[in-house]
Amino acid sequence: MSLRAVLAPLVRGSTWRRGVFLLLGGVILLPYLLLGSVFTQMLTDRLAPRPLILGLLVVAVVIAAVPLFLGGSRALEIAAVRALLAVDLPEPAAGCRLDRETRLRAALWIAMHLISGGLVGFGLLSALPMALVFIAGQLGVGTGVLAEQRFGPLDGGDTGLLSLVGVLLLISLGYAVAGLGALAASMAPVLLGPSPAERIAALEARSSRLAERNRLARELHDSVGHALTVATLQAGAARELLDRDPEFVRRALTAIEETGRRAMEELDHVLGLLRERDSAAERGASGPDRAAPDAGGHAGPDAGDDAGPDRAPRRTLADLDRLVADTRVTGLVVDVRVAGGVDHLPAVVSREGYRIVQEGLTNAARHGAGPVTVRLTVTGGGLEIDLANPVPAPRAGNRSGSRRTGRGLAGMRERVLLLGGRLAAGPDDGHWRVRASLPVPRTGERHGG
Repeated sequence: MSLRAVLAPLVRGSTWRRGVFLLLGGVILLPYLLLGSVFTQMLTDRLAPRPLILGLLVVAVVIAAVPLFLGGSRALEIAAVRALLAVDLPEPAAGCRLDRETRLRAALWIAMHLISGGLVGFGLLSALPMALVFIAGQLGVGTGVLAEQRFGPLDGGDTGLLSLVGVLLLISLGYAVAGLGALAASMAPVLLGPSPAERIAALEARSSRLAERNRLARELHDSVGHALTVATLQAGAARELLDRDPEFVRRALTAIEETGRRAMEELDHVLGLLRERDSAAERGASGPDRAAPDAGGHAGPDAGDDAGPDRAPRRTLADLDRLVADTRVTGLVVDVRVAGGVDHLPAVVSREGYRIVQEGLTNAARHGAGPVTVRLTVTGGGLEIDLANPVPAPRAGNRSGSRRTGRGLAGMRERVLLLGGRLAAGPDDGHWRVRASLPVPRTGERHGG
């Protein structure tokens, strides 16, 4: 092992930061030492009333021990560990009640911090001056003071040996700080790690973020996927009739332009929500947010409803006529019948119903072989959707007749499940049929949008 490797712990920046952390413990220990010295003097005084002093001692011990078990003390220690020991401990979760085990672990950590800090502080205040005096004696400074002192087998005249002892004291103090700091860094996750409640809160927060990202991914898939399907079919039809029907081509290009513009608006909406979520995560915002998750870990039903300057409002069944018109431009025949007033549906049911119909029409345009029938029935309990279209005869080697292999069907199921509804999709007597039942959320119940 080289000399550089041996001396590396003494000059490493982490050692100095850990030394500062340990000294903080020594500073906090000072009031405890002062209080202990006062009671020691009182107990050794024979004239002082001993029962009164013992009673005061018990009260003082209780008061001195209380800070060790407080959540605020634990939070301060975690902040110091993150900054000075470079240990990646999670921040204490707001609103989580600490259990007894977590408080005991934190109290043990604080006690160890105070004791190790006291030892380092004592070494710094005793060994460091002594070492400097020994080294100064070798340089001829303060030899008169050393001449009258004796240090074990050495006296003031042994300046060379005393200087060597001083250097060894400094090196030993540096290694002690490095060792205690490394021990503290390894023990911090054990004693200051998250409590079970904090782990659950972290998992719920992560689940909420994943649910929100999945929701935004569904929005992108459904809106952009539908727009691309419609534009592709219109472009194909326009290419076939380019020479024979220029007026149809003009209408198709206009429809493609409008479809693309609406798709860009919805894309800007989703990207705006993503930027907002990422900014909030970076800030570590803990206050109420317009799209804050509910207690169940899902984004609230009104999350992202407001149209900001760069974002479009989210589509609902009120936009069903435009959706059907865009689909019909591709040449697909769509028969829509609505029983009941969709305007009276809750916003979350209307939004999810719109996306389910949109995905069904998209799949029918891609894979279907005939007209599409859409039946919407609004009842007191929610919304019933029935969408069917003929399917082409299965190719050789594919007897199942199923051609839904993308993410659309999975997205439908996720939307329905988040509302506590039911979905059935599959071949039915030469048709592909989608039946969805979306219940109206009960009062106070919130579901992912």
